[in-house]
Amino acid sequence: MESGLAIPPAFRRRIVDTWGKEGQAWLERLPDLIAHCAERWDLTVESRVPGLSYGFVAHASTADGTEAVLKLSVPNPELVTEIEALRIFRERGIVELLEADPKLGALLLRRVIPGTLLSDMEDDEEATRIAAPLIRDLPVAPPAEHAFPTLAHWALVFDRLRTQLGPAMGPLPVHVVEKAEGVFRDLQASSPTGMLLHGDLHHDNILADRKKGWVVIDPKGVVGDSAFEAARFQINPWPDLLEMDQPQKVARQRLEILASVLDADPSRLLAWAFFDAVLSACWSVEEGGEDWWYGIACAELFDGIADGW
Repeated sequence: MESGLAIPPAFRRRIVDTWGKEGQAWLERLPDLIAHCAERWDLTVESRVPGLSYGFVAHASTADGTEAVLKLSVPNPELVTEIEALRIFRERGIVELLEADPKLGALLLRRVIPGTLLSDMEDDEEATRIAAPLIRDLPVAPPAEHAFPTLAHWALVFDRLRTQLGPAMGPLPVHVVEKAEGVFRDLQASSPTGMLLHGDLHHDNILADRKKGWVVIDPKGVVGDSAFEAARFQINPWPDLLEMDQPQKVARQRLEILASVLDADPSRLLAWAFFDAVLSACWSVEEGGEDWWYGIACAELFDGIADGW
């Protein structure tokens, strides 16, 4: 593989840790997959982007000079829903999908240029005011028939962890997890008809584009209460929120802006953020991660705000 497309060791480990033998086989096929996509879509594949997570991403250009991004992942259900979400959210401030093959695990996206991350903005109030209209405007009614998970499906991680770790829930504080489950039940009971949400709409998934302004990338696609769309933003950037000066003040200011722009009950937005923080902590434990503590710390931060709201 060309040096500009070399696969970092940390990325290799993450793929194998996540998908085991299937991931290892995929890594061995990756050079051929890149070559196949280049031929199929008439691409010049240039160099990979830094900071790969669970997919291989490289800059590319098409035969007509369109600047693009080639994204390759181990084929999985989440990739399928990402592709479908990109199609449904088109014209709603999301990155343009040019080509896709879910069986191959391949997406071709129009490149966002310059692609500056919202997380690079030092003024948190300004960043929140930029994100809030995107959070408000992206949700849409899902198709009558779809394969998107629901928030209730995501919440099954609580039961899976009890089965895996026992009632003590491993390193997680049981009372916080139980409170999150109760909050979720109350929110679900009062939720309106479910909308299709991005599901992971945070600072690193909002990029600056020289033509379109701020553009959203990497939707997960989940159906639920539209108020949940603001939750992931409130616990990010991860873990920088807790390292900010007066994080509770920052969180309160965000909540006030979001509630105003979304015309939503701030207590409901805060409750969803609390649930999502604990949900993220549980996913981290389930995947063997070590940053579960951050989700719990955010949940405690939101709990403190709720007490004084």
